Amino acid sequence: QVQLVESGGGLVQAGGSLRLSCAASGGTFSTYMMGWFRQAPGKEHELAARISGSGTVTYYADSVKGRFAISRDNAKNMMYLQMNSLKPEDTAVYYCVAASISRWSIGKYDYWGQGTQVIVSS
Repeated sequence: QVQLVESGGGLVQAGGSLRLSCAASGGTFSTYMMGWFRQAPGKEHELAARISGSGTVTYYADSVKGRFAISRDNAKNMMYLQMNSLKPEDTAVYYCVAASISRWSIGKYDYWGQGTQVIVSS
């Protein structure tokens, strides 16, 4: 079992920055695909960013490309999301997620953190 705990959310003005962190425990961290989902009020979950186990392959949703940067430190079992040039539409609960390669290949993320709220004021 993998446990995920997010931190770093908060209230920020439009144009500002936040850095989210995700601490993982259990399992072999470097073997998991990791990512950040977000859910805005009244909307479905959206995959904002994803990173491979080695950290060399990343994916970003068009809505965050060029503004967000995902990274991981396998030695510390940590993943990060640097969010710059934040917009009010980035307001959401952000969830750290993890999946084995086999589960990720069929679109399944089995492990979710409890979420951290990000609010961007205009």
